[in-house]
Amino acid sequence: MRIAIIALGSRGDVQPYIALGKGLKAAGHIVRLLTHENFEVLVTSHGLEFHPMSGNVQEIIETQEMRELLEKGNFLTITSHTAKLTQSVTINWVKTGLVACQGMDLLLAGVGGLYLGLSLAEKFGIPLVPAYVFPFTATKTFPGVLFPQSIARFGGAVNWLSHHLIRQIMWQGSRIADTSARKQVLNLPAASFFGPYNAPHLHRYPTLYGFSPSVIPKPSDWQNTHITGYWFLDTEPNWNPPPGLTEFLEGGEPPIYVGFGSMGNRNPEQTADIILQALRKTQQRAVMLSGWGGLYKENLPDSVYLVDSIPHSWIFSRVAAVVHHGGAGTTAAGLRAGVPTIIIPFFGDQGFWGKRVATLGVGTEPIPRKQLTAERLAQATQQVVTNQTMRQRASELGKKIRAEDGIANAVAVIEEINNVRAA
Repeated sequence: MRIAIIALGSRGDVQPYIALGKGLKAAGHIVRLLTHENFEVLVTSHGLEFHPMSGNVQEIIETQEMRELLEKGNFLTITSHTAKLTQSVTINWVKTGLVACQGMDLLLAGVGGLYLGLSLAEKFGIPLVPAYVFPFTATKTFPGVLFPQSIARFGGAVNWLSHHLIRQIMWQGSRIADTSARKQVLNLPAASFFGPYNAPHLHRYPTLYGFSPSVIPKPSDWQNTHITGYWFLDTEPNWNPPPGLTEFLEGGEPPIYVGFGSMGNRNPEQTADIILQALRKTQQRAVMLSGWGGLYKENLPDSVYLVDSIPHSWIFSRVAAVVHHGGAGTTAAGLRAGVPTIIIPFFGDQGFWGKRVATLGVGTEPIPRKQLTAERLAQATQQVVTNQTMRQRASELGKKIRAEDGIANAVAVIEEINNVRAA
């Protein structure tokens, strides 16, 4: 098969689809990844065809306006801002997709590329496989990822409604641009005012979820859905750590890892101070990631090693615990490593993963970024390094996740679609 994968967002959003694409290519399929132009080297280094989509997510996140919005953590405001940015590029994305998806046998899209994927699948009359890394299908079992998980006490109907509200928030921010692109470029009628969620192309083929059933068991009301296990993009065999980092790791007790990935921050110096104060209180060593947020601190103590970037699959298995923002991919990597987790959510689905980690007993209760203090972080740090029950649970969950092969499971479902169509 010739398969096009649409993956839009930050690096953490894109990586799982590169991993899935590699699995499909290894199974003999031709795979083309449609993603932002700044990921060209990342995509091609893994042997996949690359087709650039305009926009550089890193540059957007690093703007002062977006940093301020992320720090406030209001998803509605962030969605409104990104919707305005998306409107200006949607026409270009559809034009690009129209060229990139010519001759393809199947499209696969995550949440970020869902509306584009639906339109292109309709235009070309080919299957679309929705492939998500966080819950996006309505269920009565638990609330939507943007809502406090405590609303589950109001019952299944409220849970179900919360998922639909999230879908509407995302759709209404994209609706005008989607309608323009469908009419001007694809010569297709506008999707429903309430979104394309009942479109035949969205339900004709199975939905894939790239997380572990040990982390989120499949709800009984999810039909035609497969929870395959995670889609991990592992470190390249020729990657080597800086010599200084190796010396640091070997020079004492395992440190904790602290990093916030692509989350911006107006005052990285303040964040660094909070972290360093917590480390002093607990006398913990740490590997700190500067990341896109520009986290830095002059004259760091010898007990802290600062890195610009490092593969999670390499570092997480070498630390005592992980402290991060709670992105889906980072959370998955920490759980697979079998070490306890402290999540400091900024916005979006990060709070959901923080609460899930706590519910599983493999980490502390999440500490929202706006509520982060040195004292709270120190208490959480002390808990993850000393609570043997938590550490044992984390170790056991890690073993279960490492025993899964989410990519192979997803490839099998996709190939079955092709077999059924060919029959």
